[in-house]
Amino acid sequence: MPNLEKLTLAPLKITCTSSDCDSNLHCFRATRKMKAAKQVGACRTCGAKLVDWSRVHRMDLSDVSYTFEALKFELIRHHFWHVEIDEKAVLSARRSGVSGLEERVHRRIRSSVGSADNPFDGRQTPMEGSGNPIHYAQHATATCCRKCMEYWHGIPQGDDLAEEEIEYFAELVMMYLKERLPNLTVEGEHISRVRRDK
Repeated sequence: MPNLEKLTLAPLKITCTSSDCDSNLHCFRATRKMKAAKQVGACRTCGAKLVDWSRVHRMDLSDVSYTFEALKFELIRHHFWHVEIDEKAVLSARRSGVSGLEERVHRRIRSSVGSADNPFDGRQTPMEGSGNPIHYAQHATATCCRKCMEYWHGIPQGDDLAEEEIEYFAELVMMYLKERLPNLTVEGEHISRVRRDK
């Protein structure tokens, strides 16, 4: 019998191109071959067509429930809608509160994906464990990089985001944060930082 105290699970190796089609969790990021064959929008692994892309690309906040349900068909997005948010990120969100998070989210969208000219595109948003709740939200809402924003939201990689697009994406991120962290106060809380002994 193994010692359960020492038994630890390795972190899941999930990337933007991971899929588990048997669990109805897909990857809709088209390969070059799919683009050439005009098969954009289908799962790159099994070919499933589950998303009404014209509906998602409208970027209509009144239809955001459909957008969120569609996002959850993709394995990487589903993961970030359901993974436990790390404690440091939760405390950061609680300190900021809704008002502070709104400011941070707008700055983050503008700096990480606002420009078409980002040499680090695809690497600018760390995965979970980063201590930043906004990173979880960006992956869940496909606002993490311009490649994801292009196929999910119909924004060409070569275009800087317009102000109304920044507002839309900031709202998506905030909606995720409010859903996943429903007890945030408006102005934030005073929470002492934990000091670690050296």
